[in-house]
Amino acid sequence: MIASDFSFIIPVFNRPEEIRELLESFCALNTPKTFEIVIIEDGSTLDSKLIIDNFLDQLKISYFSKSNTGPGHSRNYGMQRAKGRYFIILDSDCILPPDYLELVISKLNTHYVDGFGGPDAAKDSFTDLQKAINFSMTSQMTTAGIRGGKVSVENYEPRSFNMGISKEAFQATGGFGSIHPGEDPDLSIRLKEMGYHLHLIPEAFVFHKRRISLERFYIQVNKFGQARPILNKWHPSSKRITYWFPSLFTLGFAVSSFLAVLGFYWFLIMFGLYFLTAMIGAFRLTNNIIVAFLVIPAIAIQFFGYGLGYLKSSLKLAVSKKSEKQLFPNLFSRSE
Repeated sequence: MIASDFSFIIPVFNRPEEIRELLESFCALNTPKTFEIVIIEDGSTLDSKLIIDNFLDQLKISYFSKSNTGPGHSRNYGMQRAKGRYFIILDSDCILPPDYLELVISKLNTHYVDGFGGPDAAKDSFTDLQKAINFSMTSQMTTAGIRGGKVSVENYEPRSFNMGISKEAFQATGGFGSIHPGEDPDLSIRLKEMGYHLHLIPEAFVFHKRRISLERFYIQVNKFGQARPILNKWHPSSKRITYWFPSLFTLGFAVSSFLAVLGFYWFLIMFGLYFLTAMIGAFRLTNNIIVAFLVIPAIAIQFFGYGLGYLKSSLKLAVSKKSEKQLFPNLFSRSE
C-alpha cells in the first residue's frame, strides 16, 4: 500500500481551530501528500471552510457540509464519498505525529488487516487537565487494555478517534450504526463476527487533544457506561466480566465510606492507596505534580461515571420491555 490508497475521514462540529492543528500535522507527515482528507461539517454554525481553504495548495481535501446527524452517520457519509481504498477515521481533536502514516503503511504491507486501531497520547503542550484525563483513559491502572495498551494486539476493537477500515469491509458492514457513543465497538464487533481480522498498531498513536472539563468528562464516560450493556445485548459474545469493574469499584467505595463512619477504615484505606499509586504513576510519567493531583478526580469521575451508567443501563434493560431507543433516546442518532 502507498499513501494515495488512503482517505482520512474527519467529522467536525464547531471546531475550526482543531481542524487547523490537525491539518498542520498532516502537512508535517513524512509520507507523500497524495492521500485524501475528507472533512464532514456536521451541521456546524461555526464552520471550518476558511481554515480549510488555506491548506488546499498543500493537501488533497474533500470538504462536505450537511445537517447535524452525529459523528457515526457523518463518518459513513464521508466514507461513501471518499476515493481511497482504505479509510482512516480520526476525531477532529487529534494531532498526528510525523511518522504516523508511514508506520500504518509499513504494518499493513507486512500484515494486512481490514481493520486496525491505534492508541492515543498526550502532547507536552497539552493542559494539565488534558494530561490527567489522558492518563486516566490510557493507563494500565484503568482502561489501557480496552483503549490501546500493548496487551491485546490481535482482535483489538478499534476506537473511532484512531481507526482504520478497508473500503471492502465498510461496504460489507454498512459502517457505523446509530448508537452514540458505542458506534465504534459495535462496528468492530460486527467486523469480527463477519470474519474480518482487526489489529492494534501500538506505534501508530495520535495525540488526542480532548477539549473537555471534568463535568463534560463525567457526562461522556457515563454515556459510555450506558452504551456498553446495549452492545452486550446486541452482541452476547462480547460480554466481559471486566465491564462490571467500574460499577463494583463505585459500590465498593460507597460501602467502604459507610464502614469508615462506623470505625472500619481499612477498606477505605485500600482505595486511598490505589489513588496514591495512580498519582505516583502520573508524576513519573509527566514529571508534573499538578497533573498527579488532577489524576485523582479524573480517575474517580471515570470509574464512578462509567460504573453508574453501566449499572443504570443494565437494570433498565433487565426490567423493561421497551426497546433500547425508547429507554435511551439520547444515545441514538437523530438521522434514524
